[in-house]
Amino acid sequence: MSFNYRKWTCQLFMLAVLFLPASLYAQTQDTLRVLFVGNSYTYFYNLPQMVATMAESQGKAIVTRQSTVGGSHLGEHWNRERETRSRDLIEQGGWDYVVMNNHSMSTINTPEDFDKYGEQFVALIKQHGAQPVFYMTWARKWNPLMQETITKGYEKLVKATGADVVPIGPLWMKSIALRPDIDLYFEDGSHPSPEGTYLTALAYYRFFTGKSTSEIPDRLQTVDKDGEKLYLAIIDPNTATFFQQLVDSFDMKTLADDR
Repeated sequence: MSFNYRKWTCQLFMLAVLFLPASLYAQTQDTLRVLFVGNSYTYFYNLPQMVATMAESQGKAIVTRQSTVGGSHLGEHWNRERETRSRDLIEQGGWDYVVMNNHSMSTINTPEDFDKYGEQFVALIKQHGAQPVFYMTWARKWNPLMQETITKGYEKLVKATGADVVPIGPLWMKSIALRPDIDLYFEDGSHPSPEGTYLTALAYYRFFTGKSTSEIPDRLQTVDKDGEKLYLAIIDPNTATFFQQLVDSFDMKTLADDR
Protein backbone atom coordinates (compact mmCIF):
# COMPACT_ATOMS: atom_id res chain seq x y z
CA MET A 1 0.00 0.00 0.00
CA SER A 2 1.50 3.32 -1.06
CA PHE A 3 1.56 6.27 1.31
CA ASN A 4 -0.98 8.94 0.35
CA TYR A 5 0.74 12.19 1.37
CA ARG A 6 -2.16 14.40 0.32
CA LYS A 7 -4.69 12.38 2.36
CA TRP A 8 -2.40 12.38 5.42
CA THR A 9 -1.91 16.14 5.20
CA CYS A 10 -5.65 16.71 4.94
CA GLN A 11 -6.33 14.53 7.99
CA LEU A 12 -3.67 16.33 10.00
CA PHE A 13 -5.19 19.70 9.08
CA MET A 14 -8.67 18.55 10.14
CA LEU A 15 -7.32 17.41 13.52
CA ALA A 16 -5.70 20.81 14.02
CA VAL A 17 -8.96 22.58 13.19
CA LEU A 18 -10.84 20.28 15.57
CA PHE A 19 -8.61 20.87 18.59
CA LEU A 20 -7.52 24.50 18.12
CA PRO A 21 -10.88 26.15 18.94
CA ALA A 22 -11.13 24.21 22.20
CA SER A 23 -7.75 25.48 23.37
CA LEU A 24 -8.60 29.01 22.35
CA TYR A 25 -11.94 28.75 24.15
CA ALA A 26 -10.21 27.57 27.32
CA GLN A 27 -7.74 30.44 27.10
CA THR A 28 -10.60 32.92 26.70
CA GLN A 29 -12.43 31.45 29.67
CA ASP A 30 -9.33 31.89 31.86
CA THR A 31 -8.96 35.57 30.98
CA LEU A 32 -10.83 38.26 32.90
CA ARG A 33 -11.68 41.46 31.05
CA VAL A 34 -12.09 44.51 33.28
CA LEU A 35 -13.12 48.03 32.29
CA PHE A 36 -12.27 50.83 34.74
CA VAL A 37 -14.56 53.88 34.41
CA GLY A 38 -13.66 56.98 36.37
CA ASN A 39 -11.13 59.71 36.95
CA SER A 40 -7.61 60.40 38.18
CA TYR A 41 -8.01 58.13 41.21
CA THR A 42 -7.94 55.34 38.61
CA TYR A 43 -5.21 56.54 36.29
CA PHE A 44 -2.77 57.88 38.91
CA TYR A 45 0.30 55.63 38.73
CA ASN A 46 -1.44 53.36 36.23
CA LEU A 47 -3.78 51.41 38.51
CA PRO A 48 -5.38 49.29 35.72
CA GLN A 49 -2.01 48.32 34.26
CA MET A 50 -0.68 47.58 37.73
CA VAL A 51 -3.56 45.16 38.40
CA ALA A 52 -2.93 43.41 35.09
CA THR A 53 0.81 43.17 35.78
CA MET A 54 0.23 41.74 39.26
CA ALA A 55 -1.97 39.07 37.71
CA GLU A 56 0.59 38.30 35.02
CA SER A 57 3.28 37.84 37.67
CA GLN A 58 1.14 35.07 39.18
CA GLY A 59 0.37 33.35 35.88
CA LYS A 60 -3.12 34.79 35.62
CA ALA A 61 -4.61 36.85 32.82
CA ILE A 62 -6.53 40.03 33.54
CA VAL A 63 -7.00 42.37 30.59
CA THR A 64 -7.68 45.89 31.85
CA ARG A 65 -8.91 48.91 29.93
CA GLN A 66 -9.93 52.35 31.15
CA SER A 67 -12.27 55.21 30.30
CA THR A 68 -11.08 58.03 32.52
CA VAL A 69 -11.14 61.84 32.68
CA GLY A 70 -9.56 63.80 35.52
CA GLY A 71 -12.03 65.09 38.12
CA SER A 72 -15.01 63.48 36.43
CA HIS A 73 -18.28 62.31 37.96
CA LEU A 74 -20.23 59.26 36.79
CA GLY A 75 -22.90 61.68 35.59
CA GLU A 76 -20.47 63.10 33.03
CA HIS A 77 -19.64 59.59 31.85
CA TRP A 78 -23.34 58.75 31.60
CA ASN A 79 -24.14 61.89 29.61
CA ARG A 80 -21.12 61.41 27.34
CA GLU A 81 -19.66 64.73 28.40
CA ARG A 82 -15.98 65.69 28.16
CA GLU A 83 -15.56 63.25 25.24
CA THR A 84 -16.13 60.21 27.45
CA ARG A 85 -16.99 56.91 25.76
CA SER A 86 -17.77 54.84 28.85
CA ARG A 87 -21.33 53.94 27.87
CA ASP A 88 -20.24 53.02 24.35
CA LEU A 89 -17.54 50.70 25.68
CA ILE A 90 -19.97 49.03 28.09
CA GLU A 91 -22.56 48.59 25.36
CA GLN A 92 -20.00 46.90 23.13
CA GLY A 93 -19.96 44.08 25.69
CA GLY A 94 -17.29 41.50 26.33
CA TRP A 95 -16.45 42.65 29.87
CA ASP A 96 -16.47 40.47 32.97
CA TYR A 97 -16.34 43.42 35.37
CA VAL A 98 -16.87 47.17 35.06
CA VAL A 99 -15.34 49.16 37.92
CA MET A 100 -16.98 52.54 38.61
CA ASN A 101 -14.85 55.28 40.17
CA ASN A 102 -17.12 58.22 40.97
CA HIS A 103 -15.75 61.57 42.13
CA SER A 104 -14.20 61.24 45.59
CA MET A 105 -16.51 63.93 47.03
CA SER A 106 -19.71 62.77 45.33
CA THR A 107 -21.17 61.05 48.40
CA ILE A 108 -20.70 64.30 50.32
CA ASN A 109 -21.39 67.07 47.80
CA THR A 110 -23.83 65.46 45.33
CA PRO A 111 -25.44 62.43 47.04
CA GLU A 112 -28.56 62.44 44.84
CA ASP A 113 -26.51 62.30 41.64
CA PHE A 114 -24.25 59.71 43.27
CA ASP A 115 -27.27 57.41 43.71
CA LYS A 116 -28.93 58.29 40.40
CA TYR A 117 -26.00 57.65 38.08
CA GLY A 118 -24.71 54.75 40.12
CA GLU A 119 -28.05 52.99 39.69
CA GLN A 120 -28.18 53.77 35.97
CA PHE A 121 -24.69 52.44 35.35
CA VAL A 122 -25.38 49.26 37.33
CA ALA A 123 -28.47 48.55 35.21
CA LEU A 124 -26.55 49.19 31.97
CA ILE A 125 -23.60 47.04 33.00
CA LYS A 126 -25.80 44.11 34.00
CA GLN A 127 -27.79 44.45 30.79
CA HIS A 128 -24.58 43.87 28.81
CA GLY A 129 -23.45 40.83 30.75
CA ALA A 130 -20.85 42.24 33.14
CA GLN A 131 -20.67 42.52 36.92
CA PRO A 132 -20.74 46.11 38.23
CA VAL A 133 -18.18 46.98 40.90
CA PHE A 134 -18.00 50.24 42.82
CA TYR A 135 -14.60 51.68 43.72
CA MET A 136 -15.10 53.01 47.25
CA THR A 137 -12.64 55.85 47.62
CA TRP A 138 -10.93 57.32 50.68
CA ALA A 139 -11.18 60.41 52.85
CA ARG A 140 -8.95 63.36 52.14
CA LYS A 141 -5.74 63.39 54.16
CA TRP A 142 -6.72 66.46 56.17
CA ASN A 143 -10.10 65.07 57.26
CA PRO A 144 -10.31 61.29 57.85
CA LEU A 145 -13.78 61.81 59.33
CA MET A 146 -15.04 62.01 55.72
CA GLN A 147 -14.69 58.24 55.47
CA GLU A 148 -17.84 57.51 57.44
CA THR A 149 -20.03 59.44 54.99
CA ILE A 150 -18.26 57.92 51.98
CA THR A 151 -18.64 54.39 53.33
CA LYS A 152 -22.32 54.84 54.19
CA GLY A 153 -23.05 56.22 50.72
CA TYR A 154 -21.58 53.15 49.06
CA GLU A 155 -23.21 50.76 51.53
CA LYS A 156 -26.61 52.20 50.65
CA LEU A 157 -26.00 52.08 46.89
CA VAL A 158 -24.59 48.54 46.93
CA LYS A 159 -27.58 47.22 48.89
CA ALA A 160 -30.00 49.00 46.54
CA THR A 161 -28.42 47.76 43.30
CA GLY A 162 -26.87 44.37 44.04
CA ALA A 163 -23.51 45.57 42.75
CA ASP A 164 -20.17 44.62 44.26
CA VAL A 165 -17.83 47.08 45.95
CA VAL A 166 -14.13 47.07 46.75
CA PRO A 167 -13.80 49.04 50.01
CA ILE A 168 -10.54 50.80 49.27
CA GLY A 169 -11.29 53.70 51.62
CA PRO A 170 -11.67 51.54 54.76
CA LEU A 171 -8.58 49.59 53.70
CA TRP A 172 -6.61 52.82 53.50
CA MET A 173 -7.88 53.95 56.89
CA LYS A 174 -6.71 50.69 58.46
CA SER A 175 -3.31 51.00 56.81
CA ILE A 176 -2.93 54.56 58.10
CA ALA A 177 -3.94 53.52 61.62
CA LEU A 178 -1.40 50.69 61.67
CA ARG A 179 1.43 52.33 59.73
CA PRO A 180 1.04 56.13 59.69
CA ASP A 181 4.65 56.36 58.52
CA ILE A 182 3.64 55.03 55.08
CA ASP A 183 2.17 57.94 53.13
CA LEU A 184 -0.60 56.68 50.86
CA TYR A 185 -1.31 60.18 49.56
CA PHE A 186 0.18 62.24 46.78
CA GLU A 187 1.42 65.66 47.90
CA ASP A 188 -2.06 67.19 47.38
CA GLY A 189 -3.55 65.04 50.16
CA SER A 190 -6.16 63.65 47.77
CA HIS A 191 -4.67 61.48 45.04
CA PRO A 192 -2.76 58.25 45.72
CA SER A 193 0.99 58.08 46.03
CA PRO A 194 2.82 55.17 44.36
CA GLU A 195 2.37 53.27 47.62
CA GLY A 196 -1.33 54.13 47.70
CA THR A 197 -1.83 52.86 44.16
CA TYR A 198 0.13 49.67 44.89
CA LEU A 199 -2.08 48.95 47.93
CA THR A 200 -5.22 49.65 45.88
CA ALA A 201 -4.01 47.39 43.06
CA LEU A 202 -3.37 44.56 45.52
CA ALA A 203 -6.96 44.85 46.72
CA TYR A 204 -8.33 44.63 43.18
CA TYR A 205 -6.08 41.67 42.37
CA ARG A 206 -7.42 39.80 45.39
CA PHE A 207 -11.00 40.80 44.61
CA PHE A 208 -10.83 39.58 41.01
CA THR A 209 -8.89 36.38 41.66
CA GLY A 210 -9.71 35.42 45.24
CA LYS A 211 -6.01 34.59 45.65
CA SER A 212 -3.44 35.63 48.22
CA THR A 213 -1.24 38.59 47.34
CA SER A 214 1.76 37.26 49.26
CA GLU A 215 3.78 36.41 46.14
CA ILE A 216 3.17 39.71 44.31
CA PRO A 217 6.56 41.34 43.57
CA ASP A 218 7.46 44.65 45.22
CA ARG A 219 8.78 45.69 41.81
CA LEU A 220 6.25 45.49 39.01
CA GLN A 221 7.55 45.68 35.49
CA THR A 222 6.11 45.56 32.02
CA VAL A 223 7.47 46.60 28.61
CA ASP A 224 6.94 49.72 26.54
CA LYS A 225 5.98 49.89 22.86
CA ASP A 226 9.60 49.14 21.89
CA GLY A 227 9.84 46.10 24.13
CA GLU A 228 12.00 47.90 26.67
CA LYS A 229 11.63 47.25 30.41
CA LEU A 230 9.23 49.66 32.15
CA TYR A 231 8.69 49.75 35.91
CA LEU A 232 5.15 50.46 37.11
CA ALA A 233 6.05 50.27 40.80
CA ILE A 234 9.14 50.05 42.98
CA ILE A 235 8.00 49.60 46.59
CA ASP A 236 10.11 49.07 49.69
CA PRO A 237 10.02 45.29 50.33
CA ASN A 238 8.94 45.69 53.98
CA THR A 239 6.14 48.05 52.93
CA ALA A 240 5.01 45.63 50.24
CA THR A 241 4.92 42.77 52.74
CA PHE A 242 2.83 44.85 55.14
CA PHE A 243 0.39 45.77 52.37
CA GLN A 244 0.07 42.14 51.29
CA GLN A 245 -0.63 40.95 54.82
CA LEU A 246 -3.14 43.75 55.29
CA VAL A 247 -5.01 42.98 52.08
CA ASP A 248 -5.02 39.23 52.66
CA SER A 249 -6.52 39.70 56.13
CA PHE A 250 -9.10 42.27 54.98
CA ASP A 251 -12.56 41.13 53.89
CA MET A 252 -12.91 42.65 50.44
CA LYS A 253 -16.53 41.56 50.07
CA THR A 254 -17.91 42.46 53.50
CA LEU A 255 -20.19 45.19 52.24
CA ALA A 256 -21.36 43.21 49.21
CA ASP A 257 -22.14 40.15 51.32
CA ASP A 258 -24.21 42.22 53.74
CA ARG A 259 -26.66 43.44 51.11
